[in-house]
Amino acid sequence: MQSPFWDNLRRLKGRSLIMAAAIWGLVLVLAVFCVAGGLPLGSGGKTATATPTLQAMSEVQPTATLPSVIILPTPTSAPSTPGETTETVQPTEVVTPSLPPLPWGDFGYGVALQGVIPVMGDYYYSMRQATDHLGFNWVKQQLRWSDVYTQAGGEGDWRSYDPVVEVANKSGLKLLLSVVDAPAWTHAYVDADPLAAPPDDLALYANFLGEMVDRYPGQIGAIEVWNEENLNREWDTAEGLDPERYVEMLRLAYQAIKSRDPNIVVISGALSPTGVRDADPNNSERMLNWDDYEYLDWMIAAGFLDYVDCVGVHHNGINMPPDVSWDEGYDDPTATFRGPFVNPHHSWSFKSTLWDYRAMIQRAGYDKPLCVTEFGWASAEGWTQVPAGFEFAWDNTLEEQAQWDVEAFQLMRQWGFVRLAFLWNLDYSQKGGIGETDPNAPYSLIDFTGAGRPAFFALGEMPKIP
Repeated sequence: MQSPFWDNLRRLKGRSLIMAAAIWGLVLVLAVFCVAGGLPLGSGGKTATATPTLQAMSEVQPTATLPSVIILPTPTSAPSTPGETTETVQPTEVVTPSLPPLPWGDFGYGVALQGVIPVMGDYYYSMRQATDHLGFNWVKQQLRWSDVYTQAGGEGDWRSYDPVVEVANKSGLKLLLSVVDAPAWTHAYVDADPLAAPPDDLALYANFLGEMVDRYPGQIGAIEVWNEENLNREWDTAEGLDPERYVEMLRLAYQAIKSRDPNIVVISGALSPTGVRDADPNNSERMLNWDDYEYLDWMIAAGFLDYVDCVGVHHNGINMPPDVSWDEGYDDPTATFRGPFVNPHHSWSFKSTLWDYRAMIQRAGYDKPLCVTEFGWASAEGWTQVPAGFEFAWDNTLEEQAQWDVEAFQLMRQWGFVRLAFLWNLDYSQKGGIGETDPNAPYSLIDFTGAGRPAFFALGEMPKIP
């Protein structure tokens, strides 16, 4: 994918109590569904127990630096406040139980790939890696609106994306398209450092999505509406970040998509778990980066849950395992990147982010599932350098990357409130052509030569429970 992504975790801990609690929680959820008769994915998923409210969020966040690259933003500085520590628990084997069907259908195993770049002219090559080797049933491709319409008027140029859609479908894969990057001619505001921005007329984006669905009838499984809109890097406007305006974009997009194909899963643009709330130094009312919990509450208050089938989520685990909450006092004394351990905060934790999103959605009276459109762990083992801002990748071995990628899939399936999960990423290191300074490369399952890293094989061996 060519969009921002995030951060990663450290030293696995087996947690039988957490597993038991997760299974017990799932039993309770299923019991509720049995009493209520179940909530189909496209029904709106709203319960009669609550109304959306704007939650007060903490003002304490870790310091973060946002890399100007196409992966998730990464908190890079470690504040000096000491945190609690706990004894290291030795890893235990993760066993995936046999669970009943999810209320909204099968769990989807996906991976983000750079399908627009074929391997030696073969568009099927990467798709075969996803199906034959990984055993996945979904792939994600980012589609850039600006690639299709470089200037106003005229015919759209879809040649970069036609083979991706065609080959994914012929390969038996369901396709998620994440649609971003409005063309420059759609927005008038340009500052000294122009970044991605929505169009001034939000209807233009909805119209483009409608054209895309018409072009690929029955070939799109899901659409993610924008990407990390709580970052200035993705929403660079004169007014700054605006959750209410994003919800209006989502509303128009939802109507354009569903009026053409009600079977397409509409996913809200996943927020970036930055853990920061930054205002423009020259204008305190213009927000540049917004903590995802606070931004999510604003979206809930603006009614966005009425215009999604699935709530988009992003998270890379820095150097913490996927089964660790931010407030457990977990510490890895061997880690060189100390942010999660000296300044505990929800943004560091994969588990906390997913569970807290779920809680906020339920408090608003809805039962929408999550779609984790980017997650993964970075490793720079064997490298001589890492991209600036991704020093935590030194702390994760290739074995840990493999273990945590697998465990995260298993946990999401067991938790029961995640519908789709897309690992970031399959092949950006191979196709980026940059080498060790490519911020996407530490997450890749394929190395620079095209060979599989340990995670590639571990995920292929992982049982896929629908």
